[in-house]
Amino acid sequence: MDVYSKHVEVRWSDMDPNFHLRHSVYYDWGAYIRLCFLNENGLSLGVLQQLHFGPILFREECVFKREIAFADSIEVNLKLRKCRRDYSRWTMIHEVYKNTDTLSAIITVDGAWIDTHIRKLAIPPPVTQQAFEAIPKTEDFEWTD
Repeated sequence: MDVYSKHVEVRWSDMDPNFHLRHSVYYDWGAYIRLCFLNENGLSLGVLQQLHFGPILFREECVFKREIAFADSIEVNLKLRKCRRDYSRWTMIHEVYKNTDTLSAIITVDGAWIDTHIRKLAIPPPVTQQAFEAIPKTEDFEWTD
């Protein structure tokens, strides 16, 4: 897969008193895109619950580049920047574009998987491999050990 992106709507409730997008909305969009991708690639919430594992974040950062206003058309993509070979830890990037070609923000998340029964970090089950191999990679993607 070369590109994975989704259109998202800017809602009135997403706006701040300065009439541009609230900072927390960017993070919500990133989480939405990640979960949509996982769901579409065999890791639905039902599968995650059944196998007792789920994603957690260690760090989430957004670099704001251009304002987003209520009338803007928004696309958010997903790319994998780093991943351990056992898929236990990873870094994903989201680029937020407004009106087709204006890069408005870059979201970076560092995450891992948690066993939801014992509440500890875990190596994910094999079903994770197929989904992660399908995530588009950044130009500087690297496997880590």
